[in-house]
Amino acid sequence: MVTPEELHSEKVPKNLIPHPTFKGNRPSLSLLLPTLSAYEVGQLLSIYEHRIAVQGFLWGINSFDQWGVELGKSLASQVRKQLHGTRMEVKPVEGFNHITSSSLFCTLWLVSSAFPFHYQLR
Repeated sequence: MVTPEELHSEKVPKNLIPHPTFKGNRPSLSLLLPTLSAYEVGQLLSIYEHRIAVQGFLWGINSFDQWGVELGKSLASQVRKQLHGTRMEVKPVEGFNHITSSSLFCTLWLVSSAFPFHYQLR
């Protein structure tokens, strides 16, 4: 998580500080599917794209702003590193809030049933 204080210490201009920060406590959705074919991925992408565009229109916000995209990439990279570290290097799941840790645990548990590996959770 990037805080305004960290951005200020990195000499980010004041008018840009609100954009790459993430306060947390926002709703999210995780879908764990037993199979994932090109058809299911297409359906998921289509419904998410539609949902995001319509919500942005109704709320009067730019759903596709670049700051949110960059923040999402950064957060996804952290999760990806954690999943890789847990699966390949037997590192514990840590550094995330309770909800994210629980989601990672469920993901790892489901993957382990199809692709066994050793992992630790704290």
